[in-house]
Amino acid sequence: MNVVDELRQLIGGAGVLDAADLATRSAGAFRPDNLKACALARPGNTAEVSKVMRWCHDNAISVVTQGGLTGLVHGGDAGPDQVILSLERMQAIEHIDPVQRTATVQAGVVLQTLQEAADELQLSFPLDLGARGTATLGGNAATNAGGNRVIRYGMMRDMVLGLEVVLADGTVVSSMNNLIKNNTGYDLKQLFIGSEGTLGVITRLVLRLREKPSSTNVAFVAAPSFDALTKLLKHMDRALGGTFSAFEVMWQPFYKLVTTVPAKGKPPISQEYPYYALIESLGADRESDTTRFNAALESAMEQELIVDAAISQSDSDCHAFWALRDDVEQVIHGGIPVVFDVSLPISTMEGFVDTLREALPGEIGDHKLWVYGHMGDGNLHVNVQVKAQDYLAKRPKIEALVYRGVKECRGSVSAEHGIGLEKKPYLSISRNAVELSVMRAIKNALDPNNLLNPGKVL
Repeated sequence: MNVVDELRQLIGGAGVLDAADLATRSAGAFRPDNLKACALARPGNTAEVSKVMRWCHDNAISVVTQGGLTGLVHGGDAGPDQVILSLERMQAIEHIDPVQRTATVQAGVVLQTLQEAADELQLSFPLDLGARGTATLGGNAATNAGGNRVIRYGMMRDMVLGLEVVLADGTVVSSMNNLIKNNTGYDLKQLFIGSEGTLGVITRLVLRLREKPSSTNVAFVAAPSFDALTKLLKHMDRALGGTFSAFEVMWQPFYKLVTTVPAKGKPPISQEYPYYALIESLGADRESDTTRFNAALESAMEQELIVDAAISQSDSDCHAFWALRDDVEQVIHGGIPVVFDVSLPISTMEGFVDTLREALPGEIGDHKLWVYGHMGDGNLHVNVQVKAQDYLAKRPKIEALVYRGVKECRGSVSAEHGIGLEKKPYLSISRNAVELSVMRAIKNALDPNNLLNPGKVL
């Protein structure tokens, strides 16, 4: 049986790539390797996805679904005997309803494409992350993406009203609800959001849009201590009320990294302080919002929660401040980082980082530690960079230290990146035996032959 030929008969010659084609395609962000599979199917609609899944099911061939390949936990990795199902040809924004404030889209639509389409109608799709130009909405839902504005708008699951999903046997579950309130039994879409392609293939979505903010205020500030930083978070949340949209934090080494050559960013304030925060407010009245934002910062200064600040005076200033936070590619220069995405109670963050910083030299020797993240919603990104030749030997020791700290803090091993293959050995830190048993029961009910993204998550 020739898998490529069989699939081409189902969805056309242009819709299927063979192993030779895949050998030229990158396996994803920050990856030096290329894709591996016996075939890559690129269906153009839900019906074609169903055909592919039904044929693979009948022939006991496992399927790995891929979106924009921006994930960092190897959740989209496939083997040479598997079929990759890519949603890259399903890029239609089918409808935007400006009254209901919803967007109906295919799963392969790129996040930034929807953001720009909504913006033209004076609406906003508030999910935002550094990979906005590549990440797809289906992938965002499958991994329950978080990003920069969770503190105000929530995770991806808070923005999904309806889904269309193809199950392992080709059955189409169409639950394209466009209502905010629909309390009619089990909310089936939530099974698939965050399931990382292990329960079904998301093909279409109904997403909740918001009115476009008409004012944006951003400040880049320095705090003298972590205690001041936590008080600043509460102060700005209280002072800005419903307009408070982001509170991104950088430990000093990361701030220096992204504001020192060869990085393109310039330091908006001195590099001498221990902690930095990017604070954003999105509102509806530029004059009054700016007055309130500046007054909140002045009050924080008076309370010595802030020791230095740069305040945006234009849209270009806002973009420049955010560019510093988004310049995470700097961590790959000069070595290979072991990347962590953890959630912690805010009160434990300082101790977690201090303990890790003290333990690393004795365990692994030479390294660099960078910490930054979405402190407003309890999410830190921890990067431990080592020399390329030391990566394989030192990685297990680094993981042991980081995840021991997460466990002691009663945190989560994955805040927003998912589990994939990378974090599967550590899932029990954040999920107890009963929870894992229920997860396996759901997987067995929807995919009894374990054909969808097998070996991932569980």
